[in-house]
Order: sequence, then C-alpha cells, then structure tokens
Amino acid sequence: MSLTLARMTVLEPRDAGVTDAAPDLVDECRGGVLGRSYRALSVGIVSVVLLIAFEATAVGTAMPVAARELDGVALYAFAFSGYFTTSLFGMVLAGQWSDRRGPLGALTTGIGAFAAGLLVAGTAQVMWVFVLGRAVQGLGGGLVIVALYVVIGRAYPERLRPGIVAAFAASWVVPSVVGPLAAGAVTEQLGWRWVFVGIPVLVVFPLALALPQIRRRAGGPIGDTGEPPGSPGSFDRRRIRLALGISLGAGLFQYAAQDLTWFSLVPAAAGVALLVPAVLGLLPRGTYRAARGLPSVVLLRGLGAGAFISAESFVPLMLVTQRGLSPTLAGFSLAAGGGTWALGSWVQARARVEPYRVRLMTFGMVLVAGAIAAAPSVLIHTVPVWTVAVAWGFGCFGMGLVMSSTSVLLLQLSAPEEAGSNSAALQISDGLSNVVLLSVGGAAFGALGGGTVGHVVGSASGGSHPAAFAAVFLPMAGVALVGAWVTTRVRKESR
Repeated sequence: MSLTLARMTVLEPRDAGVTDAAPDLVDECRGGVLGRSYRALSVGIVSVVLLIAFEATAVGTAMPVAARELDGVALYAFAFSGYFTTSLFGMVLAGQWSDRRGPLGALTTGIGAFAAGLLVAGTAQVMWVFVLGRAVQGLGGGLVIVALYVVIGRAYPERLRPGIVAAFAASWVVPSVVGPLAAGAVTEQLGWRWVFVGIPVLVVFPLALALPQIRRRAGGPIGDTGEPPGSPGSFDRRRIRLALGISLGAGLFQYAAQDLTWFSLVPAAAGVALLVPAVLGLLPRGTYRAARGLPSVVLLRGLGAGAFISAESFVPLMLVTQRGLSPTLAGFSLAAGGGTWALGSWVQARARVEPYRVRLMTFGMVLVAGAIAAAPSVLIHTVPVWTVAVAWGFGCFGMGLVMSSTSVLLLQLSAPEEAGSNSAALQISDGLSNVVLLSVGGAAFGALGGGTVGHVVGSASGGSHPAAFAAVFLPMAGVALVGAWVTTRVRKESR
C-alpha cells in the first residue's frame, strides 16, 4: 500500500462508545503506556503496526521489479488497488465483529489473512496470483487496523489513549524512511520475493506478547449496541451487504479499467450499479456534492488520499523504467516523506493553530497538488531525479496537515453515538477513492502504452512511454486541486 491506508486512518478512539477503565486501574496509569501494567500490550501491538508499516512502505519499491518479472506491468495498478478493494470489506466486517464479539477474533484472523496474502504474493509465478495475494493481504489489513483501534478503546484508560495513538503514528516514521531503502537492497541482493515472504515470521513475536493481554483486557463483546436486528452478538446484515457490494463493485470496476475493450463496459456497469447504492448507504448524506460540514470532511479524506496514493504508486515505476534508477534509489525518492508527513501532523496538532485549521488544510492540498504535478517533470531527462524527492517531501507535509485534520474535524462534528460509524465512513472514503483513482489512472496508463514499459535498469533505450506516466500524474494533481476547494466547506456556516 505504499504509504498505507492504515497510516492515514489514525483516529483517536475516545468517542468510540466504549467505557473508560475502572477507577481501581488509576494507579496502573502512572507508568504510562510502557508502565508495568501495559508494557507487553503496548510493545506487542505497536510492533504489529511497525511490521505492517514496513511492509506497506516497502511494497512500492519492490513492485516495479515484481511486475516486470511476472510480465504484469499492465496490471501494475491492480496490484495496489486490489489491496484497497478487499480492505474496504475487512474494515466494515472488523467493526461489526469487534463491537459484538470483541476484537480478538478479528485481529487474529486479520493477521492470519495478512500473512497468507504475503506468502501467496511472494511465491506467485504469474501476475494474477500476485494480485490475488495482495487482495488477501487487504482483507487482513482491513480487519487488523480496525481491531487494533478497538483494542485501544477498550484496553487503555482515556488518559493513556493519546500516548498509544501517538505511538501508532510514530511507528510509521521509521518504516517510511528505512522501508523503501531496505526493500530496495533486499530486492537487488536477494530478490523481490523476500520483501513479501520474510515478514510473516516476524509477526509471531509481537503477537505472542500482545494476545494474552488483549484476551484479558479486551477479549469479550462490548455489549448491547441497541442496533437491530437481534442480540448484541448479531451483525448488522445491511451494513455487511453494503460492504460486500462496495468491494465487489470496486473489483468489477477495476477489472473493466484494466481490460479496455468494449466488453469491459459490462463489468463496469455492474460495478457502478453495486457501488452507487453501497456508497450512498455507508457515507454521510451529501458527501458526493460536498455538503458543508461532515460530508465534506469525508469527501476531502477520499480526494486527498486517493490522489496522493494513486500518484505515489507510480513514482518508483517511473524512476526505474524512465530514468534507469535502481530499486534502492527509486525507493530513496520517497524516504523523506515519512518525516515530513509526521511534521505536518505535529504542526496541525498545536493548539495555537486551531483557529487556522481550514487555511492549513487548503495550504496542504495545494502542496499535494503541486508535488503531484511536479513529479513527472523528471520525464524530461535534463531535470535532475532528486526533484521527485524534494517535491514528495513537500507533498507529504501537506498530507500530514490534511489527513490528521480530517480525523480531528470528524470527531468534532460527530455525536458520541455516531463516532464509530462516521469513522468507518472516513476510512471507506479513503479506501474507495484509492481503488477508483488507481483504476482510472491504471486504465489511462495502459491505454497510452504504459503496459509495455520494459526499460532495463541503467539502459537509455527502449520502453519509454512518458505520456503514459503524465496521464496518471496530471489528472491526480487536478483531483488534489478539487480537494483544495472542498477544504473551504469542511466547517458549517455560522448563523
């Protein structure tokens, strides 16, 4: 997931509808999240996030080599968007599962699916099997990220939640810097497959550390939510059906975007027919028309995340195939982004900037648009390749301002009993936008000959399709500019 969906869905669970720790646990808070009472749980779950973050940031570096070796460059975007498609269903399922039966089952199932997907992708011999592995990964990732935040809400008292949420966010900084470089070195020295098959074994230790604590502190159902139909242990079947519809619809839409024949209109129409009612049912009313307040916050999350991640997914491929960089150097172009993203998140969290939050968000989206528009300038060989690294650093700073602010605003605009469903809507907007924009970008890329890029690293001949890359980056910059306009509508008009 390059800069993964999980990094951009950090939501403080204080309003998730769960109760704080009992008064007799107050003494346990004195040592913080690394105190004796919470050390094993904190180290365990943060380590899981750290490993998932490393894999997510490493994928973008290994993907160009994997796609070429499997003769599947034409399906390059599908390998990314397939992850996001199944994660949509996983997120909704995990929310239902965790609320009604506790997060332990969703978390362990998600980790198992994530590991299985890594193994399938890492051992694939053809591109479609690789894409299938990525889809299984996505299902697991969607289950895990939601279950972990339920664990935070249930296992930690309110005074410790900001600390563990900050640890989650910080756990993305080092992988964002080191992940692309390490993945590039592994890809060159051992092969791209080790980027995938090497991680499942590493998850065993943090799980063994955290699971007993999760079972003790957050293992049971939260209780009766009061939602029909049925008992507290039942699932909201309507939301599950909508989640399945949104995933199937997104999958059909992706398939149609990759096929590019008249026959593809059939799955495209079927995908849209499934997507439209599902989106209307799962997102706040008025989202599609940028209604003021919460709907615009949800829409902005999708526009910002979709434009940036869709463009970022093609950066390593562009540098490897069009400028002859090694996978390691291509990954280095994205390394600074983790630090500047964290800096942007820190800036928006300062109390003194709260009155200027909307202006900061507008400024952030303009930075994102500028970074995306500047990236394809390296298709001109007289432009130095480090231009991408500089531009992406500014773009990630803008993303840090915008993505964290959408989380803050969502909680400000949500009643306590609506925070859970609204948070899910924010994540769905995030993931669905990635799917749709990656599919559209991939279709444009393939239509202009991008699927035949076969540039040999270090060579200066053959496989050059600059127009195919421009057809991805420039429209995404336009989407980001639309997002800049949407930032002006995230606050309700004062009467």
